[in-house]
Amino acid sequence: MARDTGMAGKVALLLWGAQTTQLLVEPPWRPAVLWDRVTLTCQSSKTAGVTTWYKDGGRWWQEKQDHFTVTESGTYECDRPGSGRSPPVTVSNARLVLQMPAWELLEGDTVTLRCRRWENMSVTGVRFYHGDKEVGRSLNGTELSLSPLQLHHSGRYRCGGRVGSKVAPSALSAPVTVTVHELFTVPVLEGPPEPTVGSPLTLSCLSTPSPLRPRASLLHVFYRDGQVLGGPQVSPQLLVPAVGVSHSGNYSCEMRSEGGAVRKSSARLHVTACLPVSNATITLSPLSHQVRAGDPVTLCCSVQVGSAPVTFTWLHNGQEVARGPLLELGAVDVGHSGIYQCMATNELGQDGHQALSPVLALEVTTQEQGTALAAGLSGSLLFLVLLLAVIGGCHQWHCQALRKQQER
Repeated sequence: MARDTGMAGKVALLLWGAQTTQLLVEPPWRPAVLWDRVTLTCQSSKTAGVTTWYKDGGRWWQEKQDHFTVTESGTYECDRPGSGRSPPVTVSNARLVLQMPAWELLEGDTVTLRCRRWENMSVTGVRFYHGDKEVGRSLNGTELSLSPLQLHHSGRYRCGGRVGSKVAPSALSAPVTVTVHELFTVPVLEGPPEPTVGSPLTLSCLSTPSPLRPRASLLHVFYRDGQVLGGPQVSPQLLVPAVGVSHSGNYSCEMRSEGGAVRKSSARLHVTACLPVSNATITLSPLSHQVRAGDPVTLCCSVQVGSAPVTFTWLHNGQEVARGPLLELGAVDVGHSGIYQCMATNELGQDGHQALSPVLALEVTTQEQGTALAAGLSGSLLFLVLLLAVIGGCHQWHCQALRKQQER
């Protein structure tokens, strides 16, 4: 099987940030096998110096040479002055070995496990196990694809197969541990849950990329009530220039890896667009608002000056209808038209304090009203056109009569 040397080179550089000293293996498989003529190279971010080599936990030899070709099976480590000891690398000489790539594995990667017999002799009836569960078998194949990698692929794997005659018992490899790292964390959608109608709304899709691949290409998609609102896009932010009552709903965002092999969605963020009703310390904007029947409308009342606790009371045409900082009218109809006002009451102190907001005139229009208004406007325009035509005709007749009189 052809190995991905480009990937191996990239991973070797990324691992330097996690471990100061690294023991690189060529070919880049683990466990390495003795019959592949394995080369081990000790690398460090420090300056060159004497390399101390360890085998099976004990000090083996010391040399200025930072690499060598392995001739004995075992577990190897290296140490460089001032940078510490490397993680171990195992070189096996077992009669059946399950190998995996020697680089760090991330979600979405293309990865293959391979089952090999000593000295590349043939093996038949290969089976693969994830824990105690069989996950694949083949009469002639010796590889198991885990592509694209997902977090649930992590765990201990073995392979088994016949290494002799057809009646010989199957051999079982030593286990290898597959660890799949997150390419990025589950995103979190942030933004103001109660934006004011007419104001801009910015939503941010936040996540943490893996330090093993911090510059991976990621795309962002934004949803409202399950419908795509924006994206796919590189920017993690979505801007709504001016919020309207129709922008209320459940928002979420999704992050995708390039190609879409990895997708993760945020929890939903409920956004309610508010028509502002403020206390007497704030100028109300707007003083009137026109909406269509069926629009979801929520009024919000806030106090910028004063001390908690504050009780909010809502009045509709002078009658109390609800309490709380929000008045959710839901899908409005013509019956919701009228004058709204909120009263903020602070009960601290002996006398307490009470303030009334400016009034908000809410007008709910129906489709029939819109049609009637359009018809009225059309009729008015037609009348103006006819009137102008009559005036023009009279003026022309008067001018002609005056010209005839002058001719006489």
